[in-house]
Amino acid sequence: MKNYRAAFIVTTVIAALLAAALAFIGWRYGLDRAAAPTAMLRTDSAAPSAESSTPAPGQTAATRTPLAAVQLSPQRLQSIGVKSGVVEVRPVYNEIRTVGNVDVDEQLLSYIQLRFAGWIQQVFANYTYQYIRKGEPLFTIYSPELVTAEQEYLIAQRNQSLLAASSVPGVASGAVSLLSAAGARLKQWQIPAREIARLKSTGQVRNGLEIDSPVSGFITERNALPQMYAQPETRLYAIANLSTVWVYAHVFQNQIGQIKMGDPATVTVDAYPGRTFYGRVDNIWPQVDMSTRTVKVRLAFPNPGLKLTPGMFVNVAMKIPLGRHLAIPASGVFQTGTRNIVFIDRGGGYLEPRNVELGTQAGNQFIVLKGLKAGERIVTSANFLIDSESQLQAALGSFMPPPPGAGAAAAMNAPRAQASIEFTTSPSPPRKGTNTFRVQLTGSDGKPIEGAQVTVMLFMPAMPAMGMSALHAAVTLADKGGGRYEGNGNLGSGGTWQVSINAQKGGQTIAAKQLTVTTGGGM
Repeated sequence: MKNYRAAFIVTTVIAALLAAALAFIGWRYGLDRAAAPTAMLRTDSAAPSAESSTPAPGQTAATRTPLAAVQLSPQRLQSIGVKSGVVEVRPVYNEIRTVGNVDVDEQLLSYIQLRFAGWIQQVFANYTYQYIRKGEPLFTIYSPELVTAEQEYLIAQRNQSLLAASSVPGVASGAVSLLSAAGARLKQWQIPAREIARLKSTGQVRNGLEIDSPVSGFITERNALPQMYAQPETRLYAIANLSTVWVYAHVFQNQIGQIKMGDPATVTVDAYPGRTFYGRVDNIWPQVDMSTRTVKVRLAFPNPGLKLTPGMFVNVAMKIPLGRHLAIPASGVFQTGTRNIVFIDRGGGYLEPRNVELGTQAGNQFIVLKGLKAGERIVTSANFLIDSESQLQAALGSFMPPPPGAGAAAAMNAPRAQASIEFTTSPSPPRKGTNTFRVQLTGSDGKPIEGAQVTVMLFMPAMPAMGMSALHAAVTLADKGGGRYEGNGNLGSGGTWQVSINAQKGGQTIAAKQLTVTTGGGM
């Protein structure tokens, strides 16, 4: 029993010691894991990095990416397709394009109803979209009320004839008043004038009265049927005159402020290629559609030949005059998302960046509020490439802007290169992460140059649209002998990098080279 108890105690002590040892090892391992990222972060921050530092609160990528003036050779300007234009004050028009649907002009829509009750007998206008002219018969109707009214009119007419020669005061005038009242009743019921004339001439009542169309147009609704009893509230026909039609268009709310009543508008339709219909803005709805953020606009169009029919889908264009303004082509503005930049052409390939404040975009041009004046020349194409070059020059700090017109003199007085540079990378092409950069320096006599200070600077312009700030890296290469220089650098992203290589010896630049490399590995 004692042996069993001693063995149990020894086993328990050994298990406790093992547990303590495992806990100590785990604790030390956790410390090593926690310290590893810190050490790695310090190593990365100390080494040259292609990524820019984290911006301070309230600071954007645009404000952290300064721009510098650049000067390009005529060959370079031609190769990247640089064009320029003059800033000027001009009439500005904005063309708003949208789609719409043709509808009936409600002001030319007529309803046919009776002012007395009766039974419809014969129907002449007997189908929808039948074209009817003013004065053509629609149907005939028998109405006991109308028959009674016509009989009263005939009686009043006979009495007026009999009592016209009466010597009793008031009798003759009373008979005339009775006839006038009976005739007025028929007119209020809109009995055609020819029917009243027939009553006077024939003196006979007719059971079937012919009802004529009061307007010309297309029958868009027909409810008159033979043997139908029609009451005054019954809508028998709807007739639309399509000599003028309405077009309902939908305009986005950011454009509605430019439209005014009476502004010209045009319509084209696929059914009639090459034909344009001209109209004007007739009404603007005082409400925005919450689902589409558009405002309904009604346009009125004359419709010769009745080519535009209700329900037709059309293309709408409104050319809105905005007055005379200082305007530039939209292609001349480089928009970063936080600022608008134009490049001033000073001549001799000297291009100067400038922030501008823009107003409304009218078609393919912008109204300029601040930053430019009439007569200045700006670059109107290849702005993205020039912006990249400007960012590179600002990042490297190697460009000293010459005065306008000094480009030719600077080119003539520039020192000639004393060596040539051959640049390679490992891996080739380079990839995101650590790469080895190699430069071979060769003098003009073909011999390798040793003892030089060689620096490789890499730069990737900011891309605000993708939320990416400018990236840069600087690597100083070590002299490996035989004119070969080598060093390692870290590229923080895949893509196109601009590379600037500078070689100095004895405090003077003996060679410089700029090129671009495409890095793999993704963003």
